[in-house]
Amino acid sequence: MATASSISNVENLSPQIIRRVAKEVNELANEPPEGIRVIINEQDITDIQAVIEGPAGTPYAGGFFKVKLALGKDFPQGPPKAFFLTKIFHPNVAKNGEICVNTLKKDWKSDLGIKHILLTVKCLLIFPNAESALNEEAGKLLLERYDDYSDRAKMMTEIHAQAIRKGKLGLENGPQLLEVGGPLPKKHAGDKKLTAEKKKMLKDKRRTLKRL
Repeated sequence: MATASSISNVENLSPQIIRRVAKEVNELANEPPEGIRVIINEQDITDIQAVIEGPAGTPYAGGFFKVKLALGKDFPQGPPKAFFLTKIFHPNVAKNGEICVNTLKKDWKSDLGIKHILLTVKCLLIFPNAESALNEEAGKLLLERYDDYSDRAKMMTEIHAQAIRKGKLGLENGPQLLEVGGPLPKKHAGDKKLTAEKKKMLKDKRRTLKRL
């Protein structure tokens, strides 16, 4: 199975395709869709990363999820691979982060752009599909015990997808994400400190998650 870091085909794509991708990525960076911010890798245009804000009203709300699109050598005739780099509990996301969605499988069309793919991934956070589950446990919980699925997804979001940031995605100056999906940076002495109770609560959640 492919991994998020193993795919790079910049040398295999034609200059015309590279120009097309670069143009679209730059347009997305300048005018990002709501809740999505593209990260440009100038060394490898086939490595497209973005941060997607968890949609309100879902178990992923309040989280910031880093996503990677890896363009294969047959792009755009063939769909790119898509991965969550931030850990997430979702029926359509495998343990290695690979995303399963029809847009990137049987419904792929060569004229679909990067923006459409990122919006589709964001939509998947709102409407997960248990019928094409890569994470069978998440799919089973979604169908049979939604509250348990939601609690588990919220816990994973709290632990892995929290971000220290200034501003919000979509503001004119853009987000200043210091860290997404990893350890939080140490707070300065002047920052508001977590209460002992909140620290204990988070520690208990981490311990619970390890047992799951």
